[in-house]
Amino acid sequence: MSASPQESARKKITVPALARMKSAGEKITALTAYDYCSAFAASEAGIEILLVGDSLGMVIQGHDSSLPVTIEDTAYHVRCARRGNRGALLMADLPFMSYYTESHSLENAAVLMREGAQMVKLEGGAWLAETTARLSQRGIPVCAHLGLTPQSINHLGGYRVQGRDPAQGKAIVDEAKVLQEAGASLILVECVPVALGAQLAKELEVPVIGIGAGGETDGQILVWHDLLGLYPGKTAKFVKNFLEGNPGGVQGAIAAYRDAVKRGKFPAAEHCY
Repeated sequence: MSASPQESARKKITVPALARMKSAGEKITALTAYDYCSAFAASEAGIEILLVGDSLGMVIQGHDSSLPVTIEDTAYHVRCARRGNRGALLMADLPFMSYYTESHSLENAAVLMREGAQMVKLEGGAWLAETTARLSQRGIPVCAHLGLTPQSINHLGGYRVQGRDPAQGKAIVDEAKVLQEAGASLILVECVPVALGAQLAKELEVPVIGIGAGGETDGQILVWHDLLGLYPGKTAKFVKNFLEGNPGGVQGAIAAYRDAVKRGKFPAAEHCY
């Protein structure tokens, strides 16, 4: 008889465990999850971090950006993913304009933590240092999201690679250090050149998770629907469909992604800027 979901729970991944993985040079794997089944499948395959991302606005709700996602939407999906999680660290995005004041950031982060999140993710640079410190001081681990920040898409003018200009690249590194000093436990960097991703991983003490940031970051994250080739929209350069041609189905695709990241085979040159 196969083990029930409750019986098959794996050893829990914690913030200190991620720090130890960086120190040991072991790549960290992360994947978005929005419901019971995706969280169960990913965590059973050994993925260390699950992200209930505001990308649900596009891949679940069908919007053209993440901006319409509310804290209530995110809380619902955290609740669903928590039930399926078998030991990964469950991280959740604070949606657009849900952390524009200190009181809003604390209240909304508390909502997500009560639903089962173990870390919250915020998009932005050094201006978030005080918010990061306040959250961290109150027992809420923070992941700082730098580089391409989708919640700022109207300001950025589109989904474009960030940090190609040396001054902009330096600013990203400097801001990451400020946020680390403020208490961020994790840095996620999106759509930056390989050299910048490598520099961040080398110069920061906390783990750096990349998406479109090259293979020298401390770990990688993909969106569930991209990994399985399910999203009908335009495919980003950093995406690979791990389900295509995989005889193991969905579970085999997740395992293939995890193995490729662990062995340094993903992302390959064709997925990088």
